[in-house]
Order: sequence, then structure tokens, then C-alpha cells
Amino acid sequence: MKVYGITNCNTVKKALDWLKQNHIEFEFHDFKKLGISPEKLQEWNEKAGYEKFLNKQGLTWKQLDADTKATVQSAAEALPLLQQKNSMIKRPVIEDNGFLYFGFNEEAYRQHFGK
Repeated sequence: MKVYGITNCNTVKKALDWLKQNHIEFEFHDFKKLGISPEKLQEWNEKAGYEKFLNKQGLTWKQLDADTKATVQSAAEALPLLQQKNSMIKRPVIEDNGFLYFGFNEEAYRQHFGK
């Protein structure tokens, strides 16, 4: 299983703590250190749609100028922006044998991991 996120994000910290407490092994991919490939973003887009993982509630999105925000109308505009400003990706991203989840929701985790 792979968890994508940023180490100083409180939501990521909650998710990682939950996984550790429930003895679920994972590999952590830090966006800040390792970035994110266009191929991975395209894969997520094909599975879920970029709207699911473009975090418009976060500070990075809010700090964008209005013109840039207005240009994000499709995956063609969103994915390059998400690669460049990966802190706009909703975190954490959980990939586990076909399970793809954006964010932390204890109930969704419980259901998926049988805890």
C-alpha cells in the first residue's frame, strides 16, 4: 500500500497515525521531496476525476490569482498545475489494491481495512 502526502500536513499525520495504530504497513511518498509524476496524476484522473483530488479549500489554491483559477476547467489545465503545485492535491492519497481514496475519513478507512 502507498500513502502520498506531505509530512507537515495535519490530515496526513492523522491518517498515518491511524494506519500505525491499526498495524497497517504502508510506503510513504512525500510530495515535497519526491514530487508527483504526470503519469500518476493522469492515472488518478482516469480513476476518479481530477475534481476529487484538486483541493480548492487549501491555502495554495486560495493564493492563486483569479486568472489562473479561471483557466482550470479540465484535466488538461488542472494536472500540470497540480504537478507544479503539488500541495494542492487533497491529502493523503491512499492506493491499496485498486482502492483509491483522497483525504482522511476514519469510517472509510475502517471499512476498507476491516478494522
